[in-house]
Amino acid sequence: MHGQVMVNPGAMLAAGVTVQADPGATVRLGSACVLQEGTTIYGRTQGRVLGDDRTAYAVWVGDRAFLTYKVLVQSPVYIGPDCFIGFRSTLYNARLGAGCIVMMHALVQDVAVPPGKLVPSGAVITQQHQADSLPDISPADRALANELSETSGFATPANWREPTSSASSYRAADSNERDGFGTMTSQLLPPDVVQRARQYLAQGLTIGTEHADSRRYRSGVWQTCSPIQSPRESEVFAALEACLREHSGEYVRMFGIDPGAKQRIAPVTIQRADGKGVAVSGGSVAKASNTNSSYRPASAVSSGPLSAEVVNQVRQYLSQGYRIGAEHADTRRYKSNVWQTCMPIEASREGEVFAALERCLAEHNGEYVRLFGIDPKAKRRVAPVTIQRPDGSSPAISPGSLSSPSVNPPNYSTSPSFGSSPGYGGPGSVAGDAAQQVRQWLSQGYHIGAEHADIRRYSSNVWQTCAPITSNREGDVMAALQTCMAEHPNEYVRVFGIDPRAKRRMTPITIQRPGSQVSYQHSPTPAAPAPTSFNRSSSNGSSSNGSAPMGGLSQDVVQQVQQLVNQGCRLSLEHADARRYRSGAWQTGGSLGGSRVSDVLSALESQLRQHPGEYVRLIGTDPKVKKRVLESTIQRP
Repeated sequence: MHGQVMVNPGAMLAAGVTVQADPGATVRLGSACVLQEGTTIYGRTQGRVLGDDRTAYAVWVGDRAFLTYKVLVQSPVYIGPDCFIGFRSTLYNARLGAGCIVMMHALVQDVAVPPGKLVPSGAVITQQHQADSLPDISPADRALANELSETSGFATPANWREPTSSASSYRAADSNERDGFGTMTSQLLPPDVVQRARQYLAQGLTIGTEHADSRRYRSGVWQTCSPIQSPRESEVFAALEACLREHSGEYVRMFGIDPGAKQRIAPVTIQRADGKGVAVSGGSVAKASNTNSSYRPASAVSSGPLSAEVVNQVRQYLSQGYRIGAEHADTRRYKSNVWQTCMPIEASREGEVFAALERCLAEHNGEYVRLFGIDPKAKRRVAPVTIQRPDGSSPAISPGSLSSPSVNPPNYSTSPSFGSSPGYGGPGSVAGDAAQQVRQWLSQGYHIGAEHADIRRYSSNVWQTCAPITSNREGDVMAALQTCMAEHPNEYVRVFGIDPRAKRRMTPITIQRPGSQVSYQHSPTPAAPAPTSFNRSSSNGSSSNGSAPMGGLSQDVVQQVQQLVNQGCRLSLEHADARRYRSGAWQTGGSLGGSRVSDVLSALESQLRQHPGEYVRLIGTDPKVKKRVLESTIQRP
C-alpha cells in the first residue's frame, strides 16, 4: 500500500494486492471487504467520488465488497456495499450501486450501474444506456458469486448480506447512491443530471445554465450564468458544480444550446431553492431539427404524461402561432382565482413544449394547473384550460376551438347569496365557466352583448337583444348579465363577445335555460332537455354526451353551423376511432358543400352516418386568412 489508504476494521487483503494513492488522493477500503491476490487499486489525484460519509475519495470500496483475482480499479470509482467483482474485470471512472455483481473479464467504464444489476462475463459497458438495460441479479447469480468467494481461499464475511435488488431498495438508499456517484470531478451532481449533460454533449450541443431566486422564479425571470464553452465532460461537470455552489439556495436550470439553430434545447431544473431533490426526466434529448413531434401520451395520470385532449389543445395553440404558458394554484388560491405563473415556455416545437408541461405538472403535483395560449402580436392570453387537479381527476377538456375557457374555474360571485359550487351559480347569477369566458373577452378588448329567446323562438333560432352593455368593467358587465337573466327567468339567455375593430361577434355561449342554470362547456351538454332539434328523420333531442345521434343534430350544432355559414366559413369534418383519438391522430373527412344552411346540415347528417362509433369533429375554416376558426367535437362513440 502506498499513499493515503484508509482500511476499515475487518478488511482482508491477500498477498500481492496493490493499493496506491497519489499525493492528495485517498482510497478507502470498507469494513469486511475482501481483496484477493493480484487486485490492483490505483487512486489518481484527478477525479473524485463522494463517499457515504460525504467526503471526497479517489476510490471508495463499500463494506462487504468482494474483489477477486486480478481485478483492476482505476479512479475515480465508487463500489457500493455487497458488490462482487469477478476475475480480471476492470473498473474505470464508474459507479456500482449496492449489491451489483460483475462477472469475469468485464469492463465497466464511464457509467453508473444501478443497484442490484448483473454485468455478464466479457461485457463491455461504456454507454449509460447499456448500464440502464442490464438485467437484475437472479438467485442463481448470487449463488455463483457465493460459491466463487467460498472456494477462493477466503471465507465469505459472516455479515455479508444479500441486498435487495428491487427499485424500492434503490429509492431507500437514494441519497447515498446519489452522493456516491461522481464521474471525474463531479461531487454535487446527481446521476440523472450527469446523464442529461452527457446527452447534450453527445448530440454536439453546448451547455448553458441559469439561476433565479424564489421571487424571480415565481415571475419566470432567470439570470444567465457564465457560459460553458468546453465540450469535455470533466470541465463541464466542474463548471456545473461551481454554478451550483455559487448559487446555493437558488433555483438553477441547465439547457442545451444548438450552435447551428442558435436556440435552446430541453431546459431542466437541476437545483431547487428549498434543497429538495429534482427529478430530471431520463428521456432522450431531441435536437431542434428533429423535434417534429409525434407525441403519443400514455394513459393520463395527475402528474404524468399529457392526455390526448391536452395534446390536441397545445397543437391548436402552436398551429395558430401562439406561445404556451401555464399557471398553478393551490386549493386556497384556486377558490380565490389567484394563480401563480409557472416557468415560461420559450420553445415553439411540440416535443419541447410537451416536455416542459410534464415538468410543470410534476413540479406542482397536488395543485391546480392551467394552460393557455399567448398571442405574441396582440400580447394577450388565449383560452386558458385546466389540465390538472389536486385530487388527481382528469379535467374534461373539450378538443374544440381555442375559445374554450378553463374547465371549472372558481365560481364568480359578487355577494354571498350567489352559488358557491364551482361551475354552477344560483338563480340569476353567472356560472363560473361563463364568467371566466366573459373575463377572457374583456381582457381581449371585446365588448359584451346578450340575447334572450323563449322556447318557441329558440327552436326557430330567433333571438332578441337584451339591454346593451356599454361598460367594460367586469363588475358592471356581470351585474348587467345578471339583470338580463333575472328579467327573463324562463327563457334562454346567451352571451357573446363583440370585436369592435372587425365588427363581428364571437361564438356565443348559452348561460341560462328555462328552469335551470347552465354550466358552460365549449362542446355543450344540455342541462335540461333541449328543444326540438333540427331533425330530418323525426328523431328528437341530442344525446346526453353532446354527440349528434344518427338521424338528428343537436340544436347547439345547428346553431354553430348557421353561424359559420353566415360568416362565409368553409365547413369540413374529421373523424377518429378511440385509439387514434387518444393519440390526437384525426383523419380528414369530406367537406360540407353548399351555400344554404339546410344543404350543409343535410351533408353533415349524411357524413355522420358514415362514421358510427367514432369521434367526429366539425371544422370551420376562414377562407380569407386560411385558418381554422372552430374545432368542435359533435359525435362520440
